[in-house]
Parts: sequence; structure tokens; C-alpha cells
Amino acid sequence: MAAMTIRHLDEALKRRLRIQAAVHGCSMEDEARDILRVALTSDDAEAGSLYEAIRRRIEPLGGVELDVPQRGSVSSMP
Repeated sequence: MAAMTIRHLDEALKRRLRIQAAVHGCSMEDEARDILRVALTSDDAEAGSLYEAIRRRIEPLGGVELDVPQRGSVSSMP
């Protein structure tokens, strides 16, 4: 297996990783490995476009009806 070193890791991020690892009862290295595995093995077909990703996230919250203002010609503008 390959090994890697991550330099310049923000202290707050390292602290969050340490806490999350403790909650899951594993080492920081195991937790980081699991995070990478999950992030990089997700189905690419599920990713889709940015529009689809936003829609999937927002759609369960419900819709909003917006009043669309009536359009007029440029010459009728004050």
C-alpha cells in the first residue's frame, strides 16, 4: 500500500479529524483513510451537473411561488 504525508494541515481541521476519529473509536489515520475512501468511491453518475446537485439538495425543502413582473417595452419605461 502507498503512504502519503499531508503538510500544512490547518490546526482546526486536524482537531476536528482527531475528535471525529475518537467518536468513531479509531485512529486519525484510519479516519482520514475512511474519509478519502468514501469521497473518492462515490458513484460518478450520481454527481451530475452543478444544477442537478443543487436541485437534489434544495428540492426536499419545498418550492416557492414568485410573482413574475409584467414586462413592457423599453420605450414605456420612465
